[in-house]
Amino acid sequence: MRRFIRTIFSINPVTLTAGITLMVMVLFVTGIAILDLVELKTYDLRFLSRGRVAPSPEVAIAVIDEKSLDEEGRWPWPRSKIAALIETLSRNGARVVGIDIGFLEPDENSEIRLMDRLAQNIKDLGIRNEGLERFVSQNRREADNDLILARAIENVDADVVLGYFFYMSADDLNFELTPEQIEGQLARIEWAKYPLVIFEDPDMTTFPFLQAYAPQANLKILSEATDSAGYFNMTPDADGVVRWTPLIVNCGDNLYPPLSIQCLWNYLDRPMMLVKIASHGIEGIQVGERFIPTDERGMMLINYVGPSGTFPHYSITDILNGRVPADAFRDKIVLIGPTATGIYDVRNTPFSPVFPGVEVHATLIDNMLKQNFLSKPKWAILYDLLAIALLGVIIGLVLPRVSPLKGLLFGTLLFAAHIMTTGYLFEHAGVWLNMTYPLMALILNYVALTVYDYFTEEKEKKMIRGTFNQYVSKDVIDVMLQDPDKLKLGGEEKV
Repeated sequence: MRRFIRTIFSINPVTLTAGITLMVMVLFVTGIAILDLVELKTYDLRFLSRGRVAPSPEVAIAVIDEKSLDEEGRWPWPRSKIAALIETLSRNGARVVGIDIGFLEPDENSEIRLMDRLAQNIKDLGIRNEGLERFVSQNRREADNDLILARAIENVDADVVLGYFFYMSADDLNFELTPEQIEGQLARIEWAKYPLVIFEDPDMTTFPFLQAYAPQANLKILSEATDSAGYFNMTPDADGVVRWTPLIVNCGDNLYPPLSIQCLWNYLDRPMMLVKIASHGIEGIQVGERFIPTDERGMMLINYVGPSGTFPHYSITDILNGRVPADAFRDKIVLIGPTATGIYDVRNTPFSPVFPGVEVHATLIDNMLKQNFLSKPKWAILYDLLAIALLGVIIGLVLPRVSPLKGLLFGTLLFAAHIMTTGYLFEHAGVWLNMTYPLMALILNYVALTVYDYFTEEKEKKMIRGTFNQYVSKDVIDVMLQDPDKLKLGGEEKV
């Protein structure tokens, strides 16, 4: 018993392996910021290793690129031009048009200001002429680009989905919104909420939803022209890379979907759509026969299909001037968004630190259409803990029993095997398993056992020299040190 206790509390390969492996498991459970950041980078490298995959053919992007700015004029354009674009896309067969642009302020139009001044002057001069008043009123309507865009949204055959965003906290604003202003903004997106929410436990008192402070909706005239709108907020990780996106935002008394979900819902002819909430948190979103899984907070991992340009881009100036084949948009979801330098929504992604935000929305729609999701399931934690234990224990059992060269080779093979396993499951099963902590358990155990073996061997050599230095020659001691296992009672006679 005493011998067993002494073995446990002494430094030896068994206690080293057990202690280091247990320490790494504790670090994994508690989380270390620098190691978690390293894991995020290994996640990005898995995308780069996998490479580009074919995107869904149902998604295309109409881009405000440098060519469009050169031919159509500087941004922002008159909204009559956006109206003409929507009408052209609809005529060419687009089923859904999603707009990754917010129309938050009235269109600045000098003609309207001129008509307003003319009407005011007529009023100030006391002129009463019905014909003149009709002329001014008609010309003002024809010059009202917001009204022109609203009519286009209402009249085209395609379903038009507007984009807006949420202020996630009051700190995001440099001014204060009154409750009446917040209610006014919420009224403009009231119809854009999730229509149905199913609770597994109707007595839930805590809710896992991402909370927003207030929406910034589109102009009232545009909000009333369609009953489809989705937010384009995204949530980057600590290193600024967008890997997750919220599919549910709670603001006021309702839950709201993003632009991607709204585009999908319209594309599928508006089937039943609902949010499923279990006792542990959010399960996902049901859209017709398609189920979109999320984590318990309603966040979805983005399965990027490739670098910028993976989805087909069509220059808006080419669309407006008839230089794009008429069937290029037939029965497709067409997203409108900027990609020109200086005006587009730049996102940092695993493929590139400069990635158009509109293409992130296209990627989300692609994932939902193809049901090609990435996940980090609950059981992944158990797998990761098991991987830490296995890699730590295996290297601890093998290393003391083999030569240093064989130990290095075995450790390298074990290292590569774990990387290949996690990479294969990521690419073919869509599962994100931890790569960093198991490899750390392997490396720390290898280093600790190698150092232990070195100092143990040096201690043994010192003992042999001290014991036999007075009895045998230095050459004999050197032979002993080369193979200490040959030491035995009775000696060995040699000339």
